[in-house]
Formats: sequence, C-alpha cells, structure tokens
Amino acid sequence: MARLPRLTLPGHLHHVIQRGNNSQSIVLDDADRTALLDAVAENAKKYQVALHAYVLMDNHVHLLLTPETADGVPRMMQAIGRRYVRHFNARHGRTGTLWEGRYRSTLLEAERYLLPCMVYLDLNPVRAGLVTDPVHHGWSSHRHYIGQGSDRRITPHPAYWRLGNTPFAREAAYAELVRSGLSAAQLTVITNALLHGWALGEPDFMAALQAQTDRRVSKGKPGRPPSRRTSASD
Repeated sequence: MARLPRLTLPGHLHHVIQRGNNSQSIVLDDADRTALLDAVAENAKKYQVALHAYVLMDNHVHLLLTPETADGVPRMMQAIGRRYVRHFNARHGRTGTLWEGRYRSTLLEAERYLLPCMVYLDLNPVRAGLVTDPVHHGWSSHRHYIGQGSDRRITPHPAYWRLGNTPFAREAAYAELVRSGLSAAQLTVITNALLHGWALGEPDFMAALQAQTDRRVSKGKPGRPPSRRTSASD
C-alpha cells in the first residue's frame, strides 16, 4: 500500500521525526549534534517555522513545529537534510545517504497534544535506557522548559504559557507533567499517529481539519474511501 502524502497545514502543530538509514547514527559526537541542531534552528527561522521542542538521539531526531506557510516544514526539512548530510559526510570521510528516506510527520491539536508530545520527546532517552532522568540528556529542550537552561532555538507554544502565570509556575507545572509520565495508551496513540501520518485531535478539530484538505486525516475503514461528493468526512 502506497504511503499517504504528508499532511502539512500552516498554523498547526506538527510532530516530525527523521531517522538514520538502517538505524545508523546520524551524529557521532557533540560537534555533529551542535551542527544538526544549528541547522534545524537556522532553517526553522528561514522558512518561518516555530520550533517548540526537540530531542536528538544518536540515530534520529524528533521536532515539534508550527509553520506559518503550507510549505514551511517540507522546505525546512529538505534544507536541513542537504546541509547536514554535506557536513556529516565531509567531516567523517563518507559518501551516500544518511537518512532513512523521507521524514515522517503528523499534525496535532495543540491544546490536546502539545504537552503530552513534549513529555513524549523528553522521556525518549529514558525509554531508550540512556538516562534515568531526562535532565541528564543534554540534547533536548527539556532543561529549557524546567528552568535549568536557556535555549535560543526554542519558541514556546501558547499552550505551554497557559501552564502558569509566572516562569517558575510554568516550569514547575511542566516538570511535574514529565515526572508523571505518559500512560501506555498515550504512548501508543502518539507513536502510531507519527508512524502512519494520521492527525490527532478531538472530533471537532478533526472535522475542521478534514474540511481543509482532500487527504484523509484519520484512519478509515478498510477498502476504498468514499467519494467526497457523497461524504462530508472521509
């Protein structure tokens, strides 16, 4: 079955992942990590994409993004890919591809899924067994959001600001969300949406989203989708 075209719409929260080819490392040291994150930040600014959160692992990177334009995320990711692969190959004396095909992404209702997805990213190194506390993984936005660092790459989403009226209140509230973690159901929903490209949100959000695109935004029943002339939502 052919993979669905990526769903990307301006003004909406997107969860993006880019993996290394055959699960190989995309960073080998801190110089690589800095180069990749700098490429992310610079191209996010260039293509008018807000970077809300990230986590960089050895063989993949997760990003939470909101583009101002319909082609902001695709152009940003293409530019990052080209620039960083040139850096990596030149620095490590290699040739050929680095990425596992095209990046994967899904579109999220920010009010419902921004904070769970931020927690999902922060706990990725813990789930991988690299650290026991996300604060010990230095290559994510976690420290920024709990007040233990300042990351110039980050643009907090309005849904994060609503955690509290002061920086301290927001940082404490977010730290508690991370300590509480995610349920198995939340992990499954977020992971499956990302892998398959389905949007995530409440019914009203999903219906409004579907009205903006001919591309199906959620998993439908098996078989051929109904014609848009006979169904308002497919």
